[in-house]
Amino acid sequence: MTISSSLNASVAGLNANASRLAAISDNIANSATAGYRRVETSFDSMVLSGGGGNYAAGGVRATTERLIDQGGPLVNTSNPTDLAVRGRGFIPVALTSELNAGNGSPQMLLSTTGSFRTDSEGRLVTASGLTLLGWPADANGTVPAFPRDSVDGLVPVRINVNQLSGEPTTSINLGVNLPATETEAGAVGGPQNLPIEYFDNLGRSETVLATFTPTVPATGTSNRWTMTLRDSAQGDAVIGEYALEFDDSRTAGGTLLDVTTLSGGPYDPATGRLLVAVEGGPMEISIGRPGSSTGLTQLSDSFAPLSISRDGSAVGNMVSVEVDANGFVHATFDTGATRTIFQVPLVDLPNPNGMVALDRQTYRPSIDSGSFFLWDAGNGPTGNMVAFARQESATDVARELTDMIQTQRAYSSNARVVQTVDEMLQETSNIIR
Repeated sequence: MTISSSLNASVAGLNANASRLAAISDNIANSATAGYRRVETSFDSMVLSGGGGNYAAGGVRATTERLIDQGGPLVNTSNPTDLAVRGRGFIPVALTSELNAGNGSPQMLLSTTGSFRTDSEGRLVTASGLTLLGWPADANGTVPAFPRDSVDGLVPVRINVNQLSGEPTTSINLGVNLPATETEAGAVGGPQNLPIEYFDNLGRSETVLATFTPTVPATGTSNRWTMTLRDSAQGDAVIGEYALEFDDSRTAGGTLLDVTTLSGGPYDPATGRLLVAVEGGPMEISIGRPGSSTGLTQLSDSFAPLSISRDGSAVGNMVSVEVDANGFVHATFDTGATRTIFQVPLVDLPNPNGMVALDRQTYRPSIDSGSFFLWDAGNGPTGNMVAFARQESATDVARELTDMIQTQRAYSSNARVVQTVDEMLQETSNIIR
């Protein structure tokens, strides 16, 4: 019984070390595989109860585990849609073959990195056939609220490089100095015209013409102007008229003192904005708050448009895309405008090591891993998204080679025990003869 248990224990040792060598060989073979998670083998002893004072060898059992929660270092690349996760979390992907088959919703798989490039349909896919999934943004660049514990709402991230986009102008900021000398008695009092370009709902260029007409008094200085706004899209119709009065005190000289609405939308002194209706809808125009040195001022003797800014843009072609640290996919157009078109969430689970490992460095949630939850990258327990980067293999070749030497010696020692047991059994046979 004792000799037989020695043989069985040694055979178990051979099998356990063979399993460990298989894991080591897998790790070394994938030492250059981006996103690879190494496999670790642990040994557990098996104890058999002996009887009559004799000891029975139980042997050993090998258990392998893929350490999915332990990733490799990040390396920089030149592709803006090369993505990696810094910290906790996984990128949702799907098999391109399942998407092409069109058999219902594809199964969500998880990965930690990928080199994504557009295919013939504009989808971001890897060379191994994985398609990036995300939530689509609406026309305003806002991502709606989607369920976080379900794959509902996740669709392939699609980049249409031939896409045209134009953003309508909804607000204009005016920084203009009006000449104080024009409101003095005896001044010419001619109007000052300021055309301001804006973009309508179809991306066409239109103009709001702001005309500033001074009030010239019979004596002294009035410090008063009338601002008239006209819209070219409505045949230069007046869309607003406002009486402006400026301060001439020592502490606030040259700043707005009061604004009176003669026609058009109201002026809000708390924000310094007035609301007018252009052809395409309401538009805010900021002229500054009373007492503020920004916006409209009245100083010196020159009419000076110091700063004019607006939102919106003309129609432009998409020229590039980038993914920020929070997973938002931004499209940049040749007009300089940018717009959010997708958001890629990060998926987290209570036990990442409990997931089922599949080909192509992908993983599938299971009962052992727990229920998944979709987070905004950088929020909650998840890390952030890194563009222009890939995650290297988690394999440490030096460590694997050291483990291989130990495994080889252990295997040889177990083989030596088998040989010794064989010799002892041979001696037992010789006694019988």
